[in-house]
Amino acid sequence: MYDVIVIGGGHAGSEACLATARMNKRTLLVTGNLDYIASMPCNPSIGGPAKGIVVREIDALGGELAVNADETQIQMRLLNYSKGPAVRALRAQSDKLLYPKRMKETILKQDNLDVKEAYVHSLIIKDNEVIGVKLEDGNEYHAKKVIITTGTYMNSKVLVGKSKTSMGPDNQKPSLGLSPQLENLGFKLFRLKTGTPPRVKRESIDFSKTELHPGDQEIRHFSFYSESTYDIEGQYPCYLTYTTENTHNIINFNLNQSAMYSGTVEGVGPRYCPSIEDKLVRFQDKARHQIFLEPESKSLDEIYVQGFSTSMPYDIQEKMIKSIPGLEHAEIVKYAYAIEYDAIDARMLWPTLEAKSIKNLYFAGQVNGTSGYEEAACQGLMAGINASLNIDNLDPLILKRNEAYIGVLIDDLVTKGTLEPYRLLTSRAEHRLLLRHDNADSRLMGYGHEIGLLKEDKYQKFLEHQNNIEDLKKELKIFYIVPNKETNEKLISLGMKPIKDKTSFYDLIKRPEVKASLIENFLDNIHYGEEVYEQVEIDIKYEGYINKANKQAEKLLQQENMKIPKNIDYDAMHNLALEAKEKLKKVRPLTIGQATRISGVNPSDIALISVYIKTQNK
Repeated sequence: MYDVIVIGGGHAGSEACLATARMNKRTLLVTGNLDYIASMPCNPSIGGPAKGIVVREIDALGGELAVNADETQIQMRLLNYSKGPAVRALRAQSDKLLYPKRMKETILKQDNLDVKEAYVHSLIIKDNEVIGVKLEDGNEYHAKKVIITTGTYMNSKVLVGKSKTSMGPDNQKPSLGLSPQLENLGFKLFRLKTGTPPRVKRESIDFSKTELHPGDQEIRHFSFYSESTYDIEGQYPCYLTYTTENTHNIINFNLNQSAMYSGTVEGVGPRYCPSIEDKLVRFQDKARHQIFLEPESKSLDEIYVQGFSTSMPYDIQEKMIKSIPGLEHAEIVKYAYAIEYDAIDARMLWPTLEAKSIKNLYFAGQVNGTSGYEEAACQGLMAGINASLNIDNLDPLILKRNEAYIGVLIDDLVTKGTLEPYRLLTSRAEHRLLLRHDNADSRLMGYGHEIGLLKEDKYQKFLEHQNNIEDLKKELKIFYIVPNKETNEKLISLGMKPIKDKTSFYDLIKRPEVKASLIENFLDNIHYGEEVYEQVEIDIKYEGYINKANKQAEKLLQQENMKIPKNIDYDAMHNLALEAKEKLKKVRPLTIGQATRISGVNPSDIALISVYIKTQNK
C-alpha cells in the first residue's frame, strides 16, 4: 500500500513524485520507459518569458526543475534585461541527453520513492474514490492518492502528411487504457495537438549566413543561492536565420499535404507556438519568419530548427529546409511531426488539482491542457504538495494570482478552462510587477519551508539574503551626501549628475542612472553581493509602482478571502441569471474572487451570491 501513485514520468510526474517522497509519503512512480523520465521531445530549453519565472518559483517551493536545468545547461541568457524587471526572465539551452539522465538519477536515489517501468491500464475506483491502479500486465497497486501526469501520451497519434499512427513522442508507446475509462467516469475529454520541428546535422549548416546569438558573459542560475559554476566561453551558441519567399511558396503550394490542412488533424494546436504552415496562413502579410538554430546536446551533432514545426510529408520537409539561408545543404537527421492526444477539461478540478467527481484523484501537466515543460512541472509539484498535505489532514497550498505565476496558471485552468494548449504569458498576470524573476524567493520560500520541501540550508541562506536587503536599505536611508565640490566631482566621475541639495543615497538611487552598488565608493565598510544590490535597486526605483500594485492586489484579495461553500445551492438563488447558474455549477468556485473570473458571471450575479452567503452565515 502506497501513499501516492504517480502515473507518468515526464516533467509533471518527476516533480510530483519527488515532492510526495520528500514530504515523507511512500510513493510509486509508474512510467512507460525509465530512459524517458523528464525527456525533452520538443524544444531543448528551459525558461523564457514567464516560464523562466515559473522555474524560479518551483525552486523557491523546493522543486527540482531549476537545479536540474542549472546542472545540465549548455547556454544561459537573461532575456529582456534592458527592459523593466517585470518581463526579465532567464532561459537555458539544455543538454537534451543530460537533462533526463540527471532527473532519472535523482528520482532513483530518492528515499520513499519506488519506480515501476510499466503502463497503467486503468484506475481502481470504489464509491467514487480512487484506491489504486491496474497495470497492463494485470498487477494492481493500491494507494491513498493517485496523480495522473500522462502528458501527450493519452490516446496519442503521430501525424505526418495524411498519415496517422498510434504512437507517443519519439516513437514511444501511447497510453490507451485511461481515456475510455475517464470518459465513462464523466470526465470531458478533448483533443489537442502539438508538434516538433526537424533536426539537422550541425556540420551540414553554413553558419556564415546566420546571425550569432551567444550566451551571457556572466554566470547565471535558475536556482536561488546556487554556488555552481560553468565555463562562460564554453557555452554553445544559437543562430538566427529566416524563412524566404521560396520557403513560403513551397509551403503554400503543398498546403493540402499538411496534416493540419488535409483534414487529418482532429485536435486544436497551440496559438502561441503554431506550425510554420499555420503561421503562413494566419500571418500572410509577413514576408519572413524567424528561425532559431539551437544545439540539442554536447554529445549530439544535431540542431533543433526552432520556429519550423510542421506536419508536412518528409519530401516536402526536405525542400522547405533547403530554402532557408544557411540550410541549403542541411541534412535532416530527424523529421518533424505533429502529435495529437487527449486532455481533460481542467474545470473539473479543484484549485488543488484534485478531481471534483472522484476523490483522491489528481491531474497535472499537459493532460490538463497546458503546453511546455515548465507549465507541466509546476502543476506536478502543486499536485504532489496538495496530495501530501491532504494525507496529513492539513490545509491545501493554493497560490493566489498576486503570489505566483503558478497561481495564475492553475486559476486560469480550473476557472476558465482552455480549448487550445495553454501557454503561460506575462500578459496573463495582472500583477506581473509583483511576480518578478528576482523576487520569487521572497514570495514563496516561506511556503516551501513551511510544508517541508525546501532544504534548511537554502532557507537559511534566504533569511540571510532578506536580512542583507533590509540592512542595505537602512544604510541607504541614513547615509546622506551634501552638494560640495568634492562630492559632485566624485558623482560626475562615476557617471552621475551632480546634486544641488543634501540627499540620502536611498533617494539618489531613484535616478535612472544610479546603481545601488555605487555606495561602495562613498563608504569603505559596506559591501553586499550583486543580487542584494539588484533587489534593493528594483525595490527603490520601482517603489511607487510596486506600492500601487500591492494596493490593487490587496483590494482584490478581499474577494479572494470571501469563501463560497462547496455545497452552495445556486438553484436556490432565484434571481441569479440562468447562464451564471450553469457556469457556477460547472466550475464550483471556492471564492468570490474566482467566481468573478468565470465567463458569463456578471457583477450583478456576484452581488447576489455575496448577499446569499452572508444571509446563510447569520
